[in-house]
Amino acid sequence: MNFGNELALAIGKAATILPPDVVRALEAARDREAGPARVQLEAILENVRIAREGKVPICQDTGTITFFVRLGTGFPHLPALVGALPEAARLATKAVPLRPNTVHPFTGKNPSDNTGRYIPAVTWEMTDGDGAEIHILPKGGGSENCCALKMLAPGVGLKGVKAAVVEHVVGCGGLPCPPTVVGVGIGGGADLSLKLGKMALLRPLGQRHPEPEVAALEAELEELINASGVGPMGLGGKTTVLAVHAEYAHRHPASLPLGIVTQCWAHRRATVRVRADGRMEVA
Repeated sequence: MNFGNELALAIGKAATILPPDVVRALEAARDREAGPARVQLEAILENVRIAREGKVPICQDTGTITFFVRLGTGFPHLPALVGALPEAARLATKAVPLRPNTVHPFTGKNPSDNTGRYIPAVTWEMTDGDGAEIHILPKGGGSENCCALKMLAPGVGLKGVKAAVVEHVVGCGGLPCPPTVVGVGIGGGADLSLKLGKMALLRPLGQRHPEPEVAALEAELEELINASGVGPMGLGGKTTVLAVHAEYAHRHPASLPLGIVTQCWAHRRATVRVRADGRMEVA
């Protein structure tokens, strides 16, 4: 079973077509802004239209390809899927085309196909069933540079978490190309908190966490960050974030890890679902 071609098409879709929920959020932001902020959002939405209609990348930085795979324990095509993920990156790099964005950290050598050691990054999650769900998240360098790990003292509680998130996101200013989407991972360990923050970005904008306490935290962080006035592209305005999504894990009593993951306004993603018989659906 060869899944590479369909996955490459999905990567191309993520690179060129912004999901409808993100477009709606940008349009809503445009409608409530005025002056330079509105001008920036109008330009962003025109860029989105040109990319969609011209089938060209939304941004020259087509990002580092990241896969999150939810795999049924009865999925019968695991070896084929494992090989298809890097192959899809290679195929999409040529077909879209994507900018080659993977360089060796010591030599600077670029393989020119968006693969490399541990890249594309893949997170595997086992679930019940016999299918697979593959989430594709291209992550640009500008927004990735504004991600952060904060190892907080447990005594600061949620109040400290809120303060740390707001301080960091506001401090980034226009660097991550706001309005951004921010993923917040709370608890676990240092590595897990950042992973949780990135996984939170997979949720459609406007879809709150199912637990009321977490959903309330998301809403409060959005309000606090947008009240900062950083605005679109850091030029001032009412919309610094389109959404804040949070996820959590249980933690050690002596540790309160906080992972803050920023994603630029070009919140690119796509999902591929694979059935046990090999049929695939791109969403």
